[in-house]
Amino acid sequence: MTRKILSLILVVSSLTLYAQRRKPIKQLDANGLITNRLDNDTTFVKGEIKIDLSGKTTYTDYKIFNKERDTAYVDTTMTIEKYYKFNFLRKDDFELLPFHNQGQTANKLAYDFEDLNLYPNLGARAKQYNFYTVKDIYYYEVPTPTTELAWRTGLEQGQFLDALITLNLTKRHNIALAYKGLRSLGKYRNTLSSHGNFRMSYQYLSKDKKYRLRTHLAAQDLLNQENGGLTDESIALFEANDKNFKERGRLETNFIDASNMLRGNRYYLEHDYAVLGKKDSLNRVRNSLKIGHIFNYNTLHYEFDQKEDNAIFGDAFTSSIKDKAFLETVYNEVSVGFESPIVLGRLKIMAGNYNYNYRFKDIKIIQNTVIPQGIKGNVTSLKAKWDTYYKSIKIKAKAGVNVLGDLEGNYFKAEGTYKQDSLFTLKASISNTSKQPNFNFLLYQSDYKAYNWHTNGLKNQLTRNLKFSFLSEKFIDATATITQIDNYAFFTDGDGDGQIEPNQFTGTINYLKLEVKKKLRYRKFTLDNTIAYQKVANGETVLHVPQIITRNSLYYSNYLFKGKPLYLQTGVSVKYFTKYKIDAYNPLLAEFYVQNTTEIGDFPIVDLFINAKVRQTRLYFKLDNFGSIFLKKNYYSAPTYPYRDFVIRFGLVWNFFI
Repeated sequence: MTRKILSLILVVSSLTLYAQRRKPIKQLDANGLITNRLDNDTTFVKGEIKIDLSGKTTYTDYKIFNKERDTAYVDTTMTIEKYYKFNFLRKDDFELLPFHNQGQTANKLAYDFEDLNLYPNLGARAKQYNFYTVKDIYYYEVPTPTTELAWRTGLEQGQFLDALITLNLTKRHNIALAYKGLRSLGKYRNTLSSHGNFRMSYQYLSKDKKYRLRTHLAAQDLLNQENGGLTDESIALFEANDKNFKERGRLETNFIDASNMLRGNRYYLEHDYAVLGKKDSLNRVRNSLKIGHIFNYNTLHYEFDQKEDNAIFGDAFTSSIKDKAFLETVYNEVSVGFESPIVLGRLKIMAGNYNYNYRFKDIKIIQNTVIPQGIKGNVTSLKAKWDTYYKSIKIKAKAGVNVLGDLEGNYFKAEGTYKQDSLFTLKASISNTSKQPNFNFLLYQSDYKAYNWHTNGLKNQLTRNLKFSFLSEKFIDATATITQIDNYAFFTDGDGDGQIEPNQFTGTINYLKLEVKKKLRYRKFTLDNTIAYQKVANGETVLHVPQIITRNSLYYSNYLFKGKPLYLQTGVSVKYFTKYKIDAYNPLLAEFYVQNTTEIGDFPIVDLFINAKVRQTRLYFKLDNFGSIFLKKNYYSAPTYPYRDFVIRFGLVWNFFI
């Protein structure tokens, strides 16, 4: 095994010699100033940064844009933050507790309630960690064709690959194609993950720079086999560390014939035209008027299939289960944007129309109760965004409200940012949202009798957030969030019979989250620390979180060999959270639900890693959950779902420029 891995490392290292050699990238801070802080793969800078080429292309010429038109750059550096992101989500999972197999869902260790969306979602939230939304699609501007390949071994069988290629057809036309594929068998019975995420984006800027168009297509299908967790007998064998069941496929699971799938297609178009644009003597825009339009068409399908009905979910209408939920939405938005001293900055006003159709196969009548086929309607909304500078403080505000239609909702957020050179940054924000619970709270149909409901009495969930941040590489990063929630919507096992149902908390939940990050360096050694403290008051029975979450990584970094061809980063990372009543998982709905009997936590997740960088290639070798070899078998991701055992992982991220 070791010989094969070393051989693969040498082959990949030799291949990178053919990649174009370029200067190391330097990141830019929020004001566009160069800094050596390297936080992640795509650290976006507010606004679009113009780069004047000097005959040689550098990494800053390879630009990435997000939905808000902020700018990042292709970054081939090796950092501990990139190691944290080297998973199938390609996101830092500090606040998540994944299930054992890649592509499965993850339990939440902490929450972020800053969603400013006016409209409810389909539901099936446990399936949507790997689902690309509009804000997850990037657009590019590159002087030469650019490719990124991310590859990682699967669990037992299979692998993960995320491939991107982008090129400018001309200076004003860019196209990007990306596909993320995952297939991983898993160690336990019936836990196969098979995911596909295709994305295509296109960007155009007219010669006079007045007209800009951005569009993308996303086609995604996320399939997971579901086994319902281990049986009671298998749980006892797992915790006893019975030598006859080291091969996890021997353990019995609650069922072996079920699967769920989330499929979605999205067609998105955004374009605008600058009607007016006047500059002053310093070539700065002083007055501008821009009109724009957004079109967004989405289809979402959620399916749960089971060959034979199972007593865990109660009685069924048929012996073979085939549940299907469908959501089709069409969104059109027109906007007018101003930039002028009259509005003290930039102001954008938007009017949107949202058409939705959430439906099932047909109407059902259960015990004289009519379960309608679906919910459909039309909503008109008004939105506004404003940002400006007051002395050294960047001020941003946004608001939205549904003014016509059946869905009530509104949001407001204001944020201020103050930066003291490269010493520290202060941020403060306040937000308020009111939104209807997701559609699967309001209406659901299933071949299982207990999973049919039509709830008319659920109120809008009201959320208020107050957030403060102090960010300083020299001192410390600290963030405090205070959240109040009214009418909190959740799923619960109300009767204790294993059948979950939608519910709503009638009181006010108070949720406090404090997070602190700090790196301590001594010569070639670094201790990277992240700790979060959480407290829930007046709602701790429905919103469960661990009081403490920590992640501490001690690692050694240095260049090796003459000429510094290889940069090495190796060490140990330990993640820990205190014991709490973690949410349970229901694969029929693909939702987590509140349970108040089983506590999970108080076990360390110890990983050993060796990361290396050769030219534009980053190599990752990881001994995942190494501590499970000698620790007690009490590690779970949810009740009846064990966390992964010790496993060796290998992968790479390779950028090359043609």
